[in-house]
Amino acid sequence: MSTTHAAEHERVARDSTADPSAGANTGSTYSGYRTLWRWHFYAGLFVMPFLLVLAVTGTLYCFQPQIEPLLYRHRLIVAPQAVPRLPPNVLLAKARAAMPADAVATTAVITSDAQRSAEFVFRLADRTQQSVYLNPYNGEALGTLSVERRFMQVDRMLHRKLLLGKPGELLMELVACWTLVMIGTGVALWWPRAGTTVRAALAPRLSLSGRPLWKSIHATLGIWLALGALAFVLTGLPWTGSWGKQFKALATAAQLGAPPGAWKGLALRSALPGTHADHAEAKDAHGAHEAHARMDSMPGMVMDDLPLPLKPWAAGNAPVPSSRDAATDASAEAPQPLSLGHIAAFATSLGITDGYSIVLPDSATGIYTISYFPGNPKDERTLYIDQYSGAVLKDIRYGDYGAIAKAVSYGTSLHMGRYFGVANQLLCAAISLGLAALAVTGCVMWWKRRPLRVSGTLGAPSRERAAPPMRGWKAGLILLGIVFPLMGATLVAVWLLDWLFFGRSARGQQRIA
Repeated sequence: MSTTHAAEHERVARDSTADPSAGANTGSTYSGYRTLWRWHFYAGLFVMPFLLVLAVTGTLYCFQPQIEPLLYRHRLIVAPQAVPRLPPNVLLAKARAAMPADAVATTAVITSDAQRSAEFVFRLADRTQQSVYLNPYNGEALGTLSVERRFMQVDRMLHRKLLLGKPGELLMELVACWTLVMIGTGVALWWPRAGTTVRAALAPRLSLSGRPLWKSIHATLGIWLALGALAFVLTGLPWTGSWGKQFKALATAAQLGAPPGAWKGLALRSALPGTHADHAEAKDAHGAHEAHARMDSMPGMVMDDLPLPLKPWAAGNAPVPSSRDAATDASAEAPQPLSLGHIAAFATSLGITDGYSIVLPDSATGIYTISYFPGNPKDERTLYIDQYSGAVLKDIRYGDYGAIAKAVSYGTSLHMGRYFGVANQLLCAAISLGLAALAVTGCVMWWKRRPLRVSGTLGAPSRERAAPPMRGWKAGLILLGIVFPLMGATLVAVWLLDWLFFGRSARGQQRIA
């Protein structure tokens, strides 16, 4: 081995033992520093690639109201006219005429914007969904869009599941949990010591150069973004497929979520004229089982399938309440339901005039469902309406939510950049892009240590020779693992792998020394 290569190997080994720029913001290294750095390294190594994906997709989704009219201008935008818009039932009839005969209308997206087209969602024979757009002034069909392949829906599924279905959803949940470790250890590594003031540590030391400069920028940027990153994680976790589902169930059981019927298991149905008006849920276990079976087998919409986020968190995965009656469906003289226009007029009378959806009945005993999810969570509302009498079967408002459901609704609105308009969008974008910059600067710092290019290793910081007890940190990790079981399993796996493979090498080096 040449002298140059030997010196380079020695430098990499020295870098993996102690951070050469440790004093940039924190002063000299201290007991426990390398342990924190080691966990920060592992968390960052796992989180950073996905953080880039989350940052880009999240920023795009925040600006959905501005981006979609640019992407689909000829479908979504129309020239305002002095004549009134056509009634919703007339537009629905024209939408049906523009779609294949076997397509079933499932949802009407209602807007009062004079420049927006009318949108109706249909379920096709192959179970996919397609939106059709009409000029609301003359009924002209403007085109269609696949709900599943719509750009923002793909972006949303990439953000939530990496387009990998359930495995991707669990992976992104893990990313969120490990981000908490990265934030906690990052703040601890930055914390000023040895006479350095907090004020001085809040600005990067631009007089430095090389890796110390990158470290100073990374640390300063991280501390400014820590609170926003924490807010993103905590407001995003309730939507995850594993922990979020259990969290909703726990909130409901503790009567801190939404009231019964806000999601799952609500077997409401319309009462056919001339029959006993029974809108109640199935009372006995057998009836409840049959109601759930009908809803599970229904090819109808669920709230999460809506092309726009027009549903409250509490009803996110709720099947749209409906019930089938085979004998009635086959009847030659089916009763006439209320028109879509009647339901839209009723929504207007309640003060719901824009940015909501009406899910249509899919059978003779199906019901209308109004889903209203505005920027201000206090105005959230979900109504279930009998299609014949217009009776309100269930009216779920923000005031009916428990404390947890209320907090989640506010968190979701802020997370999506909807609560206080463009300023909220810009704030979310700044945090998201800042997190992307954190990923980049962290990668540059790691690359400048050149572990792979020289030693062929990842270059994880080595253990401390006399490891401090760090009981507070250990208790925190254990608590984190209990609260988030999926993360707890990976914490144990990382610890075992680190102890078995990397720890053995470190112990051998100590014996040789």
